[in-house]
Amino acid sequence: MPLLMRMRRTVARTHMRDMTIRRKITAIITLTIMAITITTVITITTMSTATTIITTAIAPMLMTTNETLPVEDRRGMSEDEAAALYRLMTWLSPSFPVGAFSYSSGIEWAVEAGDIHDAASLRDWLAAMLADGPGFCDGVFLAHAHRAAGNRDGASLREIAELAAAFVPSRERQLETSSQGRAFIEIARSAWNSDGLDDMILACGTIVYPVAVGLVSAVHRIPLEPALHAFLHAIISNWISAGARLVPLGQTDSQRVLASLEPDVVSTAKRALAASLDDLGSTTFRADLASLRHETQYTRLFRS
Repeated sequence: MPLLMRMRRTVARTHMRDMTIRRKITAIITLTIMAITITTVITITTMSTATTIITTAIAPMLMTTNETLPVEDRRGMSEDEAAALYRLMTWLSPSFPVGAFSYSSGIEWAVEAGDIHDAASLRDWLAAMLADGPGFCDGVFLAHAHRAAGNRDGASLREIAELAAAFVPSRERQLETSSQGRAFIEIARSAWNSDGLDDMILACGTIVYPVAVGLVSAVHRIPLEPALHAFLHAIISNWISAGARLVPLGQTDSQRVLASLEPDVVSTAKRALAASLDDLGSTTFRADLASLRHETQYTRLFRS
């Protein structure tokens, strides 16, 4: 009997121990499942947050790309503005037949004398001509001719044209600016005539290149500032073209010179726009002497 009781007690204790173990195992499994679930939720939440952050970051870029632009941005240029730009680019293109390629503005003699011998010396020479010589003066004449023609002030236009013609320092430079001015007027009038152009030409009398560009641009209602910048770019480009052929320079060096003169063109245009006729003056005596001495230079490729 005692033995039977002991056996029952042993079985009972074993059963209780098994139950405890099963509870522990169940608890461990439950905790593991909870941990996995929590980790998954955290991961999903983190990914969701990251997705939200990425979406928030990308959304403005997508909106910038795809959003509807304001009406003023989508409008673009008007027909008149597009026509004015087309004419300005044509008139001051190297291909416009005013004969600019035939003239060097004295650069040929400067190369002969050794003043210009590489890209750096060409750049320095042209910067001086632009800011302190014929570039600035021609810019002032263009600006005043544009304003006079725009106001249909024939008397003022004539005075400006006569002063511009008298301001040229040498016979060859006179030939250069007057021949290009006449060619510019005649070709522009033949291809793009406009009401009032003939009257302004008649009132002008003497025609030189900067006055011709200012006059025609004003009659065609091309704003003064872009016309002046385009003009200065055109004369600088022609000077560089002459220097490239004479030194000689390669195309890359020529473009580097042109790029380096960009701030000089901008500052010269700004000064010319604000200048009065009393502000006219030149301090590029060496360039003026070059245009004078070119007249008797033995071997010449250019007309000035």
